[in-house]
Amino acid sequence: MASSSEHSLTLARREALRQIISRSAVGRQEDLVRLLARAGHRATQSSISRDLRELGVAKQGDRYVLPGETPPARNAFAAVASFVRQVRPAGPSLTVVRTSTGAAQSVAIVLDRAQWPEVVGTISGDDTIFVATADAAAQRKLLARLHDLFRV
Repeated sequence: MASSSEHSLTLARREALRQIISRSAVGRQEDLVRLLARAGHRATQSSISRDLRELGVAKQGDRYVLPGETPPARNAFAAVASFVRQVRPAGPSLTVVRTSTGAAQSVAIVLDRAQWPEVVGTISGDDTIFVATADAAAQRKLLARLHDLFRV
């Protein structure tokens, strides 16, 4: 279990990360590690990855963005469309979205923010997203949207 001083350092690092992302067009975790070090915060690429996930940061095009910076509009989908490799059903209520390596979280965040009524929830890994729907009809609607947006 993390001590209170470790927890305070994590919170301070995340706040610094939030400020860096809101002020700069940064698109690589290595750059975030370097910029955090300049601000006096020690971080590894794996801690940055956890911080980005906890903060709900998405990758839009070639830069990270904070939640709320970009509405879940068509331009948000356009920003992640190049990462999507394949969309296919897996049974009557599960859809699998394959992405380029490391991009699943960014695509899943855009899907989640869209708040489509047919989507029950998403789970993302490194290059795969599982999208759950309530039934086959909802899945058909989702597949039509995804194919239209991502052209896969």
